[in-house]
Amino acid sequence: MTHKIEFYFDFPSPYSYLAHTQLPRLAAQHDAIVVYHPIRLLELMKIVGNQPTTIQCKNKGAYAGVDLRRWAKSYGVDFARNPNSRAFDFAELDRAALVAIGDDRGAAYVTAIFAAIWGKPVDLSQRSVLVEVLDKAGFDGARLLERASAAEIAAKLDVETKAAAERGVFGSPTMFVAEEMFFGNDRLDFVAAALRPAA
Repeated sequence: MTHKIEFYFDFPSPYSYLAHTQLPRLAAQHDAIVVYHPIRLLELMKIVGNQPTTIQCKNKGAYAGVDLRRWAKSYGVDFARNPNSRAFDFAELDRAALVAIGDDRGAAYVTAIFAAIWGKPVDLSQRSVLVEVLDKAGFDGARLLERASAAEIAAKLDVETKAAAERGVFGSPTMFVAEEMFFGNDRLDFVAAALRPAA
């Protein structure tokens, strides 16, 4: 039986980027597939009463910067903070993810966008840059973004976010194997264990 790793994420989350760099390999090792669930993280936090503490707590934010670099080194992946991220339309990036997922190209889209934000950062607030990133990933970037502007896609993103909250999600990254939930990039060993056949 093929297992599913259901991956709830939002692009502003660097720990979601780190988890994403490992999930395809983890899935391949355990005959599993990754199912992508983009959500509006800040909206979800409002629904469940959570807060982005690394922003509110200076000490925690400073620690997270060190911790993120430590994880990136451990994984052997690129990592850098994107100086332009405050100008990004993350809701649009999430909506376009839903369109790509609907086309069965979610993995390619999520990989390209995460890399452009956290791997080798570029300014995705510039339309030409965003379209180029998507074109290089094999999409018709302009067309994908046009489709992502449809009202029904925005509504679907709202539905996904509310459904995540109802399922128990309170942050990003969150993974499910069946109905077992795991929160955080540092829980991937437990995800792997849940994918192994029962002894």
